[in-house]
Amino acid sequence: MPARTFADRARGLVRDEALERAAELLVAGGWRGLRLQDVADGIGVSRQTLYNEFASKQGLAAALVLRRTEEFLARLEAALDGEDDLYRAWVEAVRTTLDTVARDPLLRVLLTGQGAEELLPLLTSEAEPLITAARDRAAAFLQRRRPELDAGTASAAAEIAARLTISHVVLPLHAPDVVADQIATTVIRYLASPTPPGRT
Repeated sequence: MPARTFADRARGLVRDEALERAAELLVAGGWRGLRLQDVADGIGVSRQTLYNEFASKQGLAAALVLRRTEEFLARLEAALDGEDDLYRAWVEAVRTTLDTVARDPLLRVLLTGQGAEELLPLLTSEAEPLITAARDRAAAFLQRRRPELDAGTASAAAEIAARLTISHVVLPLHAPDVVADQIATTVIRYLASPTPPGRT
């Protein structure tokens, strides 16, 4: 991999600072109170610089969601690796995810704050980056724990878990412990089922 140039590193720092400042402003004032100009002023760059990086306010929100996802996926991976039993590992991973979302002030604003309806697509119709990140981490865990699994089966099981978990985050119908049991049971049963005809 080629070394990053100074410009690349500088751009990365601006992006990180912008996301940190945007998160602070979102928690303090909600989605409708967030202005790119305020983010730019807070980190000492022009508004155009932020538009060049994120394209829009919605693009900034998408980057924030993905960044938060990567942060708690690291904790999810630790929860998975901390259990020897596969069912218990999935229960703990789902519970960790739901607890993280419930306690995270930024995610609460994104899900339930004023203007949250404008952000829900990031967890529904535009959730592909989030689902992909969660699926890939969980699939890697499955293949470490069950080396005999083919990549397709591991990926499919991980995606099922990711989609079901995000669905509960958006529209919680049951207690977290119940949801964790349901998702873990679904994954274990999927992995135990015979390979469908025509699938390799």
